[in-house]
Amino acid sequence: MNNSRTPSTKEKALALNLDRSIYGTLAEIGAGQETASNFFKVGGASGTIAKTISAYDMKFSDEIYGKIKRYVSEERLAGMLRHEMRLVRARLSEIAPTTKFFAFANTVETLNYHKTNQGHGWLGLRFQCEPQGGMNECIIHVLLHDNEASLQQQAVGVLGVNLIYACTTMSDSQEMMLSLVDNIANDRIEIDFFRLTGPDFTSVDNRLMALKLVKHGLSRATMFDADGEVLQPQEALYKKNVMILRGRFRPVTHVNMDMLHAGLQAFRETEPIEEENLIRISELTLHSLTDDAKIDDNDFLHRVDLLSSLGQKVMISDYQRYYSLASYISKVTRGKIAIVLGIKSLQQLFDEDYYRDLSGGILEAFGTLFKRNIRLYVYPACHAETQELLCIDDLKLPGQLTKLYQYLCETSRIVDVQPTSKDNLSIYSDDVLAMIRSGQTGWEKMVPPEVSEAIKTKELFDYQEAK
Repeated sequence: MNNSRTPSTKEKALALNLDRSIYGTLAEIGAGQETASNFFKVGGASGTIAKTISAYDMKFSDEIYGKIKRYVSEERLAGMLRHEMRLVRARLSEIAPTTKFFAFANTVETLNYHKTNQGHGWLGLRFQCEPQGGMNECIIHVLLHDNEASLQQQAVGVLGVNLIYACTTMSDSQEMMLSLVDNIANDRIEIDFFRLTGPDFTSVDNRLMALKLVKHGLSRATMFDADGEVLQPQEALYKKNVMILRGRFRPVTHVNMDMLHAGLQAFRETEPIEEENLIRISELTLHSLTDDAKIDDNDFLHRVDLLSSLGQKVMISDYQRYYSLASYISKVTRGKIAIVLGIKSLQQLFDEDYYRDLSGGILEAFGTLFKRNIRLYVYPACHAETQELLCIDDLKLPGQLTKLYQYLCETSRIVDVQPTSKDNLSIYSDDVLAMIRSGQTGWEKMVPPEVSEAIKTKELFDYQEAK
């Protein structure tokens, strides 16, 4: 859109109703016909909507869209979109040469009577950009933060109109994504999954779109797997044990990989976990991606490419503090959580000045950080002069924190991690990056072979061939 003023929900719905080139169906489960009602209220809906449907009963829903275990899921949404678009194309084939078809669907859970659940939902649109053109698809997941079910339903209705309007009137992927929150206060919803695919959007990198969700404040965190497929954190981590390593990964070095491997070994020794029920995550914060107050998209993708080459799932978050990250992860999984960090980061955690903005100070933060299912696994450092390992037993803290620290260590809330090789401790990412950019040799020995090959082949991080 070129207009400076954002059109209202009514204006968007009316504009779509008056556009005779688009036609389709709306199928909504769980939060009422909230999206469809916006089109009906402004008038002229017959020009846009061929059919609306809402199958609340599980048996009816299964009969229409197929039997499923979880009704508020991407799987259910996909079934709805497939079914509804198939019917549109089959029953309206006579107008196909002049009409851009669409099928909108959502499956939503709003607050229950006792307000003991998290409102959330999946929304999606299959659509054509030209009559008889290829089929595109935009899928989103939303967290609903209003404290009343009726308000959550209203937010879903506005979001649905925004999604249809964006996909049928815009071509720029970032503009489409940002317009999804038009006319919705930023504290009411959070979009933690966005995927745009299809023949008209082949240039869209959904990893970058995931980054932009967090960068623009639409979400606090998002994920994708080693193949670059965007993941919805709640579904990806559902009932999983999680091991997470925070880093800059610029580039990934032997130290990063050893922290993961050694941390996993310690995790297995302290918790009864099964490999198939374990998710390992490399996490990047917006803070670690920022250079001179800007985020370089190419630099971000370079880091992700390297992590992907090592089979790592990636999370992007704006949880700068560890206790905030721990709080988030503990909300999306009931499993055990291992946070792997270096001993220098551990020392920073015990800096009371770090928590001056919290009314409960360090105790409030630690109450969140050290929940029953969370442990910190601490990787050592090497003393610059003596070359001795600095482990959790060597950490020196102010007297008032000593007993608290001892308690956390003795109860295995803080656990020592033994490095595979002491030689790795002398590797620093900044040194490796400088060597790569200046055309020096020797950095290859400081990174995994897959990383070295990717840097050279793809010329990542301004790689300069050795002179």
